[in-house]
Amino acid sequence: MVTARAAATFEPVGRSASAARSFVRDALLGWGLPEVVDDAVVLVSELVTNAVVHAGTAAEVCCLREADTVRIEVTDHHPERGLPTFADVPATASDHYADPDGEGGRGLLMCAALAERWGVEYGAGRKTVWFRLALPAHVAGTRYAVPATPGSELPSSSGPVHVAVVQLDDDGRVLAWNPDAEALFQHPADTVLGRPWADLAVWPQTPGLGLAATLRLARWEGGYALRRADGSTVDVYGVQVRLRDTDGTPSALCLLVLDDDRAVLRSPARALPGEKPETAARLDLLAGLGSGEDLDTMLQHTVERARDLLDADAAYLLLTTDDETEFEVRAATGLTSGHRRHSRFPVDTGNRYDSPRLPSVHEDLVSRPTGLPVLGGSGMRSLLTVPLKVEGRLIGSLGIATAAPGRYDNEDALRLQFAADRLALAVESTRLTELERLRRGSLSFLVEASDLLAGTLEHEQTLALMAQMAVPTLSSWCAVYTNGDHGAAASLAFVLHEDEDRIDPLRALLDKTPAPDAGPTHGARFWTAPTDTARGNGLADSPDLSGLLGETVVLPLTARNRVIGLFVLGTPTGVRFRQEVLELAEDLSRRAALALDNSRLYSERTATSQALQRSLLPPDLPEIPGVEVDVYYQAAGEGNEVGGDFYDLFPIREGTYGFAIGDVCGTGPEAASVTGLARHSLRLLAREGLDAPQVLSRLNTAILDEGSRSRFLTLLYGELTPLPDGSTELSLVCAGHPLPLRLRTDGQVDRAATPQPLLGVMEDLELTAERLVLLPGEVLLCVTDGVTERREGRRMLGDDGLAEVLTGCTGLTAGAVAMRVQRAVERFAPEPPSDDMAILTLRVPTQRTA
Repeated sequence: MVTARAAATFEPVGRSASAARSFVRDALLGWGLPEVVDDAVVLVSELVTNAVVHAGTAAEVCCLREADTVRIEVTDHHPERGLPTFADVPATASDHYADPDGEGGRGLLMCAALAERWGVEYGAGRKTVWFRLALPAHVAGTRYAVPATPGSELPSSSGPVHVAVVQLDDDGRVLAWNPDAEALFQHPADTVLGRPWADLAVWPQTPGLGLAATLRLARWEGGYALRRADGSTVDVYGVQVRLRDTDGTPSALCLLVLDDDRAVLRSPARALPGEKPETAARLDLLAGLGSGEDLDTMLQHTVERARDLLDADAAYLLLTTDDETEFEVRAATGLTSGHRRHSRFPVDTGNRYDSPRLPSVHEDLVSRPTGLPVLGGSGMRSLLTVPLKVEGRLIGSLGIATAAPGRYDNEDALRLQFAADRLALAVESTRLTELERLRRGSLSFLVEASDLLAGTLEHEQTLALMAQMAVPTLSSWCAVYTNGDHGAAASLAFVLHEDEDRIDPLRALLDKTPAPDAGPTHGARFWTAPTDTARGNGLADSPDLSGLLGETVVLPLTARNRVIGLFVLGTPTGVRFRQEVLELAEDLSRRAALALDNSRLYSERTATSQALQRSLLPPDLPEIPGVEVDVYYQAAGEGNEVGGDFYDLFPIREGTYGFAIGDVCGTGPEAASVTGLARHSLRLLAREGLDAPQVLSRLNTAILDEGSRSRFLTLLYGELTPLPDGSTELSLVCAGHPLPLRLRTDGQVDRAATPQPLLGVMEDLELTAERLVLLPGEVLLCVTDGVTERREGRRMLGDDGLAEVLTGCTGLTAGAVAMRVQRAVERFAPEPPSDDMAILTLRVPTQRTA
């Protein structure tokens, strides 16, 4: 019968596993069931992680309290998950079973190990994993017992044993303080009641739980220190239990003794010979480790603690090498000195029973030796090994061994594997932190540097990236010198220091220091000139330069067999460069030199190209009395200011002006060459007195005369003449170009010309001029196909879409019409336009009356 129920749903995000753990812990503690909290939290954490991380679906967690058990259900919506491999299965069944080397299925394996009963239920589009945890029976009698011990081996005490009893409220403030607490810690009760427990407790600074989190645990046992009234500290051993009063208000009850008297409170950690404890304690391999310890210290602490917690004679920890093909002994205890550090051997020994990717129990190494060289000649008989995995990837192996056979079983392996799973993340995090500063991290560093340097061709940005890649990974400061033209001395181009406040003093010092010589084309060399300059100018003891100058090295920036600059790296006072750092700096300088030379060549090419391209653009547009004119132009391709699309507006004779908008086949510089021919030819031919058809016929001949360099051209050419009545007369020829659109004052849009043959294809063209009169308030819109052929997938703006945009431009000025069309083109698709685009608008303003 269900007597209580709690349920919650967790979204498929990384923090959901943590939220689910908190939900289950709060629910069970609220029901007064601290005994099953730890097992329930571990199982729910694994199952929810499988749902939200591996299956990628939301997870529904339901806790049900029954008469003698607690049932917890975790439901996800990805039912096609592999089952755990409890035994060997045929290869043909591999699609239905989880990968034994992966993380999937571990939650079910843990259910089988910890739960009284468990199961999996499948429904339409959902899968529910449930498990039951038995509630412990509260019976009178002995829970722990140890054999009789001679008096000489009993724990000793220096005097009467005082057991301090301290009760804390839910905020961690002292509620009760007994006389033994006054005797032990010299604080009268009236001086501590109401004070925060954190004021009195000196909590160890370890990677584990802090004081506040520990006070919320159902039960905790361990050592720390307390401050006495005289300011001194005393080491204590305590047992803490979390309680609820009749009103449901939580509090923590602490029993404390001096550390020397810990035997009074300490729970037995080991069973009698040949027996197992009734409830095996969880292993915490990181307890007692100080914060900020390096990797070697962490690993050595881990093996020593694993040896002590499992009553072993020896322990070792292996980490995989960079290519994950070999193990390296990184920490060991209880083995001969020859086995302690840095010996290597293959990860896969070829023996299926010695797989490092699965927990293994070796009952007797004499009857069946292991393939691990680390134990050779050690005299060990029993061996227990567990893998260290992070996200399914093997990063190491932890082993413990004893000289007696048959010491360990599957329960020990399970306990150690749980501890190793928590340890693996800490080890991997610490190892990655150190890899950033060691040679083994050079490959990823150089890949990142290459990607960043290849991502820009801007000269100044390349200089900044070079310095930012070096500081602070390789050095504390960096300077880049670039060589001048025609053999000129190198000049200081960029300076960076890890402390921004020191950049200006460093630059001032380097400005006073002669630039280093180019030297050889490869290799690092030491440079003492900055230090000599500081001493020579009396700046060595300056506060601005204090601790700034240690070792300084110069690396040539060599690209295409010539030195184009110098890369200078420096350390603080008292710090020397490691050899692996110098080797990494040389690799970086080679990549940086090529990127710097590419940026220089690109800058020079861009400057030349822009100067030539600007010469192809028409000069400032002339002002035409009685006509508003506006143009928008955008060339496709980075660095191109003009391409295949072009426009022009120029006076032909007094009162008459020529205008043109065209599109040469293709884009970029090749199309721009035909653009220049067309634009200049139009001006010359129009001013010779030829009419519009004759101008285009002569231009067609000139394009065909280019031979293999010729490209066909679409062109809208016209001549406009403002009339005395305020209107404007136009003569148009549309040679294969998108037709111009006429916007009337009532919003109606019409085509203003008819299509005629394009230029550059046929020799003999029959072209005719079409006459058009623009009335006041009307607009003539001329565009290239970069506007009408704007696409998004299968959609295209087209003539109808352009006409729809133009319909909404009634009453706008010529400039406003051009900008509205341009915005419509850009907003039509999220990608930037891939074709040249030109927009020319002519508008006859409305006549104003007094």
